[in-house]
Amino acid sequence: MKPVMTLCAALLAAPVLAQENPDIEALLFEENCAVCHGTGGKGDGPMTEMLVAEVPDITGLSARNEGAFPMLYVIQTIDGRSGMRPHDSVMPRFGRRFLDDLFPLIGPYGAEAMIRGRTLSIAQYVERIQE
Repeated sequence: MKPVMTLCAALLAAPVLAQENPDIEALLFEENCAVCHGTGGKGDGPMTEMLVAEVPDITGLSARNEGAFPMLYVIQTIDGRSGMRPHDSVMPRFGRRFLDDLFPLIGPYGAEAMIRGRTLSIAQYVERIQE
């Protein structure tokens, strides 16, 4: 079982590792978030035209939090499995989405580790784009 998990992890990482200096945080944000939030996080992604709810500008999270980036809140919001999100949130629960993709490939523990890594990477990118 271990060789299969190692192979799966290597195959999942291969496209990123093939790049010279990948910005994994930016790549994950682009792949999962930019369609709604836009590449700069301003809430101006191409999907916004089709949504009823307004997509927030996430570049001002630190400014709205007395200059401190709310890392735990952002991680929980992205993951969506903790129950800490607003009831009317239309944002996908990426923790569940990542789990559905990864669980069949690497099992529960490997999937959870990858989910946490992806979620943290996206949150770190959001922290980088604060104004």
